[in-house]
Amino acid sequence: MAKVLGLGGVFFKAEDPKGLAAWYARVLGIKVEDWGGAMFAHPKVGMTNWSPFPADTRYFEPSTAPFMINLIVDDLDGVLAKAAGEGVEPTGRQDEEYGRFAWLVDPAGFKVELWQPAAEG
Repeated sequence: MAKVLGLGGVFFKAEDPKGLAAWYARVLGIKVEDWGGAMFAHPKVGMTNWSPFPADTRYFEPSTAPFMINLIVDDLDGVLAKAAGEGVEPTGRQDEEYGRFAWLVDPAGFKVELWQPAAEG
């Protein structure tokens, strides 16, 4: 049976794509390629999630964008320390049985959810 295998990417408009790409490289350590984007091998931990939210959700706040980006990280505290060094503070943090989370807002106003999956075992 033909079926979807997973999320292939996140694509969005930005007023300053090069500046935004530089912010993601500098603050979150993403390796941005010469063509302006990044590619990730499928993670060995966690999963890719596809989840529609109600139109009136407040979960994406303080962003007013109709979407949120979730990035799997290997060391949440380390990523947050790097972001803090760039003057970026999380809008919140939360620990769950399936991992640790923190949220940032990027220069384009998009909410970025950072997720460090719980250790398996």
